[in-house]
Formats: sequence, C-alpha cells, structure tokens
Amino acid sequence: MTERLTTAEVAKVAELARLRLTPEELERFTDQLAAVLDHAVDIEALDLDGVEPLAHPVQLTNVMRDDEPGEVLDREEVLAQAPATEEGQFRVPPVLGEGA
Repeated sequence: MTERLTTAEVAKVAELARLRLTPEELERFTDQLAAVLDHAVDIEALDLDGVEPLAHPVQLTNVMRDDEPGEVLDREEVLAQAPATEEGQFRVPPVLGEGA
C-alpha cells in the first residue's frame, strides 16, 4: 500500500480539472482514487520481463470474408422501389441548406 492520499491532494487535482466537489464527493473520490493508485502500484510490482506488449488480449485474425463479386441487383428494379428518382439515381431531400 502506498502513502495515504489526502483530500487536499484530491481537491488540488479537482481544481486543476475545474471540478467543483462537495465535501462528501471529495471524501468518496479520495478513497476511490487511493484504491486506483494502490492497484497501479500492484501492477507496477509485477515482473513483466520477457512479456511482449499487447494491443489486444486475444490474438485476432482477419475475420472478414474475401471481397468477391457476386450477384448484383437490377438497377431499374431497385429504383422502381425508391420513393423518388432523378436521372437514374435516388433523389434525396436537400442537405445542409442546398437548394431543391
């Protein structure tokens, strides 16, 4: 266990972060932050010589299928189901103040 974290130290951190804490919150967060720092000390004490850093705890491989051409939809059939079309394309409402 590390040196006890004080409420004054937590109040200073809260001030730097521009947080307003009630006395009850200050007391609760002091205990919580002390527990987090104690856990960090426990982790720091582990012997990790020879352990490779990981980006992810589980070895992943590409889980996506190969990109192969397949059946395509009939353009006219798809456009026939659209609420509005224009010049062989979907017509959508104006975006970001564009004219109609």
